[in-house]
Amino acid sequence: MRKMALDYGEVRIGIAFSDIMNIIANGYETYTRQNLDKDLEYLSNLCKEKEVDTIVVGLPVNMDGTEGDRAVKTREFAEKLSSVSGLPIKFLDERLTSVSAEKMLIEASVRREKRKQVIDKISATIILQNYLDIYSK
Repeated sequence: MRKMALDYGEVRIGIAFSDIMNIIANGYETYTRQNLDKDLEYLSNLCKEKEVDTIVVGLPVNMDGTEGDRAVKTREFAEKLSSVSGLPIKFLDERLTSVSAEKMLIEASVRREKRKQVIDKISATIILQNYLDIYSK
């Protein structure tokens, strides 16, 4: 069984999956949100198709460690996804993952327009790799 990671946003959701051994995270796509029902259905179907047993969601914690509005919205979305998919949700602090993703893309000389299209997928990959490094032994 694989793990799926999400970098949840108001407009886009970055998606990444682990390999079957749960060692390496691979970016899958940046999904452009449609509406709540379609988003949940799409992600739930992906979980079945990819044989996912756990969903890891990046939690946008403030730099001081508190949770703001974005974290609350992320938790609400994750709870609904868990209800629809029947899968457990694990949260991982995502502070600075977007910054890391942006730096990686700049260092790889990816143009600004292209960076915008893939940054969420890269962020999801970083979130998942961090989770796998911590919890998969």
